[in-house]
Amino acid sequence: MRVTSFITLLLTFIAFSTSAATSALVPQPASVAYADGEFVFSPVTTYSVASFPGDSIAGVFDSLKNDLEKGAGTTFRQVKKHAVLSLEVNADLAPEAYTLDVTPKGIAIRASRPAGFFYALQTLRQLLPYSFTPLASPASVPCLSITDAPRFGWRGFMLDDARHFFGKDEVKRVLDIMATYKMNRFHWHLADDQGWRVEIKKYPRLTDAGARRDSKTLGWGELKPDTITYEGYYTQDDIREIIAYAADRFIEVVPEIDIPGHSMAAIASYPEVLACDPGHPHEVWILQGISADVMNVANPAAVQMTKDILDELIALFPYRYMHLGGDECPTRKWEANEQCIAQLDSLGSTNFRDLQLNFYKLLGEHIAAKPEADRRTLIFWNEALYGNPELLPKDIAIMAWVAADRDARKAAERGLNTILTPQIPYYLNRKQSTQAGEPLSQGSGRENLEVVYKYEPLRNVPAELQDKYLGVQANLWTEYIHTPEHLEYLMLPRLAAVAETAWTPAELRDYTDFRTRIRAQRPMLDTSGWNFCRHEFMNE
Repeated sequence: MRVTSFITLLLTFIAFSTSAATSALVPQPASVAYADGEFVFSPVTTYSVASFPGDSIAGVFDSLKNDLEKGAGTTFRQVKKHAVLSLEVNADLAPEAYTLDVTPKGIAIRASRPAGFFYALQTLRQLLPYSFTPLASPASVPCLSITDAPRFGWRGFMLDDARHFFGKDEVKRVLDIMATYKMNRFHWHLADDQGWRVEIKKYPRLTDAGARRDSKTLGWGELKPDTITYEGYYTQDDIREIIAYAADRFIEVVPEIDIPGHSMAAIASYPEVLACDPGHPHEVWILQGISADVMNVANPAAVQMTKDILDELIALFPYRYMHLGGDECPTRKWEANEQCIAQLDSLGSTNFRDLQLNFYKLLGEHIAAKPEADRRTLIFWNEALYGNPELLPKDIAIMAWVAADRDARKAAERGLNTILTPQIPYYLNRKQSTQAGEPLSQGSGRENLEVVYKYEPLRNVPAELQDKYLGVQANLWTEYIHTPEHLEYLMLPRLAAVAETAWTPAELRDYTDFRTRIRAQRPMLDTSGWNFCRHEFMNE
């Protein structure tokens, strides 16, 4: 476990034990009313759980019981009535909403769904002290009344696991960070030019060849590739394990395979099917940037292979959304390919971008023809807006990253749902400090905690369009990032700022207050063993 020194830990624990926890809630709840007094846990604390199909509320409590016991300095014992801590169903609350009431006599949590109870218990956990060792005596929490629900339904984080591979243990740590801050969509970027990371049983060369490249370092400018063989992928059993782990934290996993651009790893695996020029050599890329090598979307065999891949992904990932990329797709290979030229002519178009949209149309029709349980809503990066809109499937969502505010509004005006992932400032792979010791990554360091926090997703968006905005998401691309320490350093604490934007009502958001609260959470970050950007926690 990566931890700070004993002296630092001791000082932070003394400074931020029980009393400071009252102001350390992140994200800030929709409504908090403090009252006089406090509830003091006993060495043994009774609790009761309302019945619910599958005992799922009891499962929520059990999943957090150990952490709550450590924070409260108590042992929980379940009873049927007269419990000190009660979890009660209130069917009138929204699916992710909850209330949390603390009096000197006890704690009452109410929600309509297991997710609401999970978020309430996360809030309760943040009210408790954090330490590496058991508490010498039971803790207390202040008397208060919280009524809470998220601002947005989509509260996301994307991890690029294609350019560098992190493995199951680190993905689970990422999911734990997300759950702490009530985020609920894990966008998993599993295929790109530099690697294919998900097992597809019908096409084993995707991982036999596509998950391996000839350099760990991805060349860019003066940064040159090395000679280290670099590889890794997730088996389908690995995927199921991670989906189950995420589901226990009320996080849906949204897979992405980026097609037809950013697909060199796939093309190198099956050039005879996917390449526009199969007679030329094709290798998994060892550089950054945008490759000109793209899939031949006019080849019926390539379309069928893609459908087969989607079929296996649909069987693996049970949720509504699936991301098919669509960004940064050059058309030069299509412009020199006879099949592509002929197909463009058949479409009555001179815009080669329409080949990409027609490809998506065919995939969308394939998914729409499935039984209802197997249908998926496809997500595309906002470059999908740049061709003939009549070719796009109708039931899609747009993820806006470049010119994000403009294109999100364009999507909403077309009647499409949209998710804001603005490159500036929500690409967390960009440096977060201008200090000399900042690790190598993209950007100049201007996307610091304050800049990330102050982004407002609905600024100047007309009220009649706002229901098309599903929510917000932070993205982390890994061209320069190949260790868990670097990954977590760039995530924290900036991901908490994105989470507050996604959860807290806009009128309650205040950076000065947030900075006070996130600083008070340093004991939690230390105890969790996550790496984080420590300069945000230093005195001015």
